Amino acid sequence: MLRARIVLLVCLFWGAFAWSAMASSKTRIVGAVDSRSSFSGERLFAVLDSVGGTGTWMEWDVNGVRDPSVMEALDPLLKQKNKPEMVWVISERPKPLMAVLVPKGAGEVILFYELAALDAKPVPLTMNKVLTPDVVFRDYKQVSPGEFVHLDKPTLKIIVGEKRIRFSYSKPDDTPLRFDPDYSKKTFVEKHGELRDYMDFLRYEYSLMLRAFVQSTRGMFNWQPWHWYMQTWNSKAFISEKELDAILTKGVKPEMFTVFKMKAVGGEQIEMRTSGNGFSEMVITTP
Repeated sequence: MLRARIVLLVCLFWGAFAWSAMASSKTRIVGAVDSRSSFSGERLFAVLDSVGGTGTWMEWDVNGVRDPSVMEALDPLLKQKNKPEMVWVISERPKPLMAVLVPKGAGEVILFYELAALDAKPVPLTMNKVLTPDVVFRDYKQVSPGEFVHLDKPTLKIIVGEKRIRFSYSKPDDTPLRFDPDYSKKTFVEKHGELRDYMDFLRYEYSLMLRAFVQSTRGMFNWQPWHWYMQTWNSKAFISEKELDAILTKGVKPEMFTVFKMKAVGGEQIEMRTSGNGFSEMVITTP
């Protein structure tokens, strides 16, 4: 393991030296890993995981909103004969990191760029009108007409109807959401603490739903995967403290908590819900 990390660091150093001329003024190339032949899936993700650590790599959508910082690095590559094959971004670090897979001779190279920020201005959510199952659901297998099951997570499913797309995921939670029926009797300070804990829990559940539903598909929406996490993009759709306080005050645990609800430009309603006990769903209803 230690030797592998040393080899990776050496590769990153020399890769950064060789490709430094391609970095823009607002991006910094921090490494490159070469392969004499095409990367195997196992090695590709081993390299990404070694560099990204515990963060989650999110795939960039060529048809999605384009962050200026991302395009400063990608534009020169997109003008080349050997255009990028895949692009990923990780945001769980002081500065976002982008990985670009590019053909190089008979092999490939992964270039790593440190971005100043993910700086696209928020835009209304739009759903792609034409959805090709082979592209959108490429990480799923079709098991019956309109029903898809994730290749790696069999409890992650999609049911596609004429006017409705329903994602569902079930994974029993070892520490399910605790619901206090006496919330309304607590002091203001106690309520504030409870409310903060519940909001933190729902933000965590929201991140799990994004990974399961949004990041397992391709080209459904114009937002890039990381835009869904940003408060400047999701704040109007995310459950508010006032709404959550009203739920808790009733003293009866709802069957599902609606964490995210937004109407897209085309009239589609996107809603993400969680039971707080290991079951979640995203329902898209079309007009």
